[in-house]
Amino acid sequence: MKKAQLVFIPSPGAGHFVSTLEFAKLLINRDHRLSITVLLIKFPYTDATSDHFLTHSSDRIHVMDLPESPMPNTSDMGSAMNALLESQKPYVKEAVSNLTASDSAPPLAAFVVDMFCTTMIDVAKEFGVPAFVFFTSGVAFLGLMLHIHTLRERDNIDATKLSESYTELTIPSFANSVPIRAMPSSVLRKEWEAFVLGYCRGLKKAHGIIVNSFEELETHAVHAFSDAESGFGLPIYPVGPILNPKAQGKDNETHEILHWLDDQPPSSVIFLCFGSRGSFDEDQVREIAIALENSGARFLWSVRKPPPKGSRAVPSEYTLADLEELLPQGFLERTAGIGRVIGWAPQAQVLAHPATGGFVSHCGWNSTLESVYFGVPIATWPLYAEQQTNAFQLVYELKMAVEIAIDYRVEFDVGRNTLLSAEKIERGIRSVLDLDKDGEIREKVKEMSEKSRKTLLEGGCSYSYLGRFIEYIMNQV
Repeated sequence: MKKAQLVFIPSPGAGHFVSTLEFAKLLINRDHRLSITVLLIKFPYTDATSDHFLTHSSDRIHVMDLPESPMPNTSDMGSAMNALLESQKPYVKEAVSNLTASDSAPPLAAFVVDMFCTTMIDVAKEFGVPAFVFFTSGVAFLGLMLHIHTLRERDNIDATKLSESYTELTIPSFANSVPIRAMPSSVLRKEWEAFVLGYCRGLKKAHGIIVNSFEELETHAVHAFSDAESGFGLPIYPVGPILNPKAQGKDNETHEILHWLDDQPPSSVIFLCFGSRGSFDEDQVREIAIALENSGARFLWSVRKPPPKGSRAVPSEYTLADLEELLPQGFLERTAGIGRVIGWAPQAQVLAHPATGGFVSHCGWNSTLESVYFGVPIATWPLYAEQQTNAFQLVYELKMAVEIAIDYRVEFDVGRNTLLSAEKIERGIRSVLDLDKDGEIREKVKEMSEKSRKTLLEGGCSYSYLGRFIEYIMNQV
């Protein structure tokens, strides 16, 4: 029987390596001829190591830590990231050489590299195998990045100066024009320009792009990729939603949170959670607290302590004493009957719970897919990365969310760009919980939730794309 092995190189951010591993599991469960080795690069400020994966290891998925490289001493994150990845290439070559050295090893069929590790496509070429990019954002956003690169290469349009001449941009993967204010900071800020252009060039070198999304959700965007006039010219494989519903967590805390939700009426609780890197300064936290109290809504609020200014460390937990000082005086006592303030949150379990009626979210793509899968409408509050674009897509393109903000952003070097008022936050909370008045959004979310489950089953679009990808891989050996 013909067998094949794949090499996966994920980026170590939580949102990336978890979905990469889930994709690896999806592949080996679908086809027993495949085996996968995941090469794990250690970045500063991340705690991704092979220990995270040990519970998932099987005889056909192996995880290997690569030796650590020091982070270059520069404030330019784009060039630091590039230098770090370049320094890892010799380790990747050595690891792959060892994997393929044995006569009994299955032939190497392809590399699957994270969207931020496209420089590793060069290594795949040295081994004479195709390389695919695993893209952990959506298809529409993938189209946006490729189009921004094309504008630069073809028309010499500098994306960092877009706001000087345009208020919005026509992008083939979006049905509506995209406002410049909904573009990611990495596209708009000069210091990221070299990194973004290199990143997009890398995407275009791939043999194809595997996307954690599904055609039923992003129909317009997926069809744009098969339209010659869009100029994308790359095969895509939307194989999602790839989720990690059983998130590794803190069992006692999870049990307490879910037990509290058990006592709440169906669809009555607003859940506020902003991702593994989401946190706010004291002024913004107080505005959220005032909004929650004034709304009278039942709430579950994940509050994280920001890292020291200028640091790229992840947020940490507040002590109870810290929270009492941070929140408006008496807030915890006054809301004890209807709300809970927590630190880390078991997000997937909370979204799956029938008491959860709305989700104030940073619109990270994994969180967006989870909310769709579990049928919980979002009130958008983006912070960083591509979240402003996702928020625009959810509210205006897919019409599946309500807007608290679209262009709120937090820069690691300068902080937030605005203070959202309690009134605006309260309006968003009331609106997302009261969607029976605007039944169209809740109905659309419910319908898409059903489609997100069916697409992975035989006959579904994602099932079919995964089959096509495996067929291509097996034809390489």
